[in-house]
Amino acid sequence: MKEKKKGINEKEITGFYTVGAEFRGELTFKGSFRIDGYFNGIVDADSTLIVGENGKVEGEIKVKRLINYGEIRGTIQAKERVEISSRGRVYGTINAPKLVIEEGAYLEADCQTLETLNIPSSSKKLILE
Repeated sequence: MKEKKKGINEKEITGFYTVGAEFRGELTFKGSFRIDGYFNGIVDADSTLIVGENGKVEGEIKVKRLINYGEIRGTIQAKERVEISSRGRVYGTINAPKLVIEEGAYLEADCQTLETLNIPSSSKKLILE
């Protein structure tokens, strides 16, 4: 019988912390990670970060993909895309090739939607309510 290699499936959540949990510092992970508590610091991962409805993140986020249902204050850099749900709130800066914003989301940010992360200094400000 062949042995299957157990890899990390990026669609499965491999890390999670819940409402009431607080963390300050630097977070790195493989697979997908979900935050429903409070985080302040740097998130640096080549995977997917999900900020849940009760999640609040302050600081710098560098990920492959970001899905936001909660609140983010700071700088977001995504290699593939950023999604902000109808209940999501973002204050700060977003750099990503693709930006998806659902109706009802709150966005107060400088946004760059370029194919690369080498971003020129000019930016546009969008506020959606």
